[in-house]
Amino acid sequence: MTAITRYPSTLPLPFSRATQAGGFLFLSGQIPMDANGQVVRGDISAQTHAAIERIKETLALAGASLKDVVRVTVWLSDLALFAQFNEAYRSHFSSDFPSRSTVEAKLAMEVDVEIEVQAWLGDVQARGYSPGPTSEA
Repeated sequence: MTAITRYPSTLPLPFSRATQAGGFLFLSGQIPMDANGQVVRGDISAQTHAAIERIKETLALAGASLKDVVRVTVWLSDLALFAQFNEAYRSHFSSDFPSRSTVEAKLAMEVDVEIEVQAWLGDVQARGYSPGPTSEA
């Protein structure tokens, strides 16, 4: 039986930061926030960097990093921001980019970007990984 591990959010909202099922890690969508949970305002570059920094923190909880990301979904408040977003996004990934979809949407808290990722953890026991905060069998 595959165990499911949930990484609770520190925000007072009904969701987990991430859920691990088998060798996959599914992160909730991340809007631009600083390390204290405050929304980051500013241009799309600043917002993208903030969102990706929070994603990196969540991935690290499961012993993963951006190199383990296999799928990304991006929501932009305006597709006119696409080129600037790509510049900031590119700086966080190697030339081996994960699969990605980008769509335009009205976003919570009037931010300009939300990013959701899925990562492949492979055989987590081979990595010496021990489950995070909550597990279910």
